[in-house]
Order: sequence, then structure tokens, then C-alpha cells
Amino acid sequence: MTETTPSAPPADPAKTLFGFQFVTLSRRWRKVIHSELAKVGLTDATWAPLVHLDAGDGISQTELADQLALDTSSLVRLLDILAERGFIERRVAPTDRRARLIYLTPEGHAEVARIKTHLNAVEDTLLAELSETEVAALLRAMDIINMSVERALTQTLKADT
Repeated sequence: MTETTPSAPPADPAKTLFGFQFVTLSRRWRKVIHSELAKVGLTDATWAPLVHLDAGDGISQTELADQLALDTSSLVRLLDILAERGFIERRVAPTDRRARLIYLTPEGHAEVARIKTHLNAVEDTLLAELSETEVAALLRAMDIINMSVERALTQTLKADT
């Protein structure tokens, strides 16, 4: 029979709760967003790539896949659907003729405007009990956490190679 040694108590109990609550909230937030946007005919597969492209038009499929946390083969199928609907176009990258950059079409920009109208309404409801100052503070904190996550990912990628 092996004995297990109890781990030392965490230095800051609030920080140990943060990750679990953050992940749980993120999943529930997405569930509400997906449900509300589905009521107006929008699915995650179609609206999420378009919103990401609106923030940075002319990015590679690999970059977009990373932003959406999808593998590139799944993204290619989504992009095919979006291209068939006339929302995006693929253009040859000027620096690498084998690569394709993705751009929103005028129809794609119009669809993003429609998506954002619905998305903003849902998020306004979810954030209604917070002041603008509180939301701004949360966004600043999330930026700091995001930088830490990026550093950790960079270190992980370096260790894997």
C-alpha cells in the first residue's frame, strides 16, 4: 500500500478558484451566446470565423485556425461553406504563392454587422449588472492573463521542439 502525501495548501485560495471558475464561466457564456445567436439563424461555425476576420482581414488559414482553436482541416470545410455563401474570398499570399490569405467580401462585412448587432445585444444583457468601469477593469485583467498564457504557450512550443 502506498502512502500519498498531502499537497501544501495554496498560497492564495482565490487564485486556485480562478482557473476553474474562468473555464466554467467561459463554457456557460459560449452556451448562452450560441443559443441566442441560433435563434436568428447563426451558428458558431459560421459567425465565429467571420468575427475573427473582421478583426484582422487578410490572415492565413493557419492563423485563423489558431485563433478559433480549430485544426486546419476542420477550418477548411468551414471556409468552403463561407466562400460558397459569398462571405469570404481566398487570395494568394504575396510572400508565398502556396499560401492563401482570407478576406471578407462586402457581403461578409454586411454579415459581420448583422452578427455583431445580435452579439452585442446578448452581451449587453449578460453584462448588465456591471458598470463600464468594472468591465474595463476585467478587460485589463484579461489582457494581462492573455500575455501570461502567450508566454506559457511560447515556452511550451519551444520545449516541444
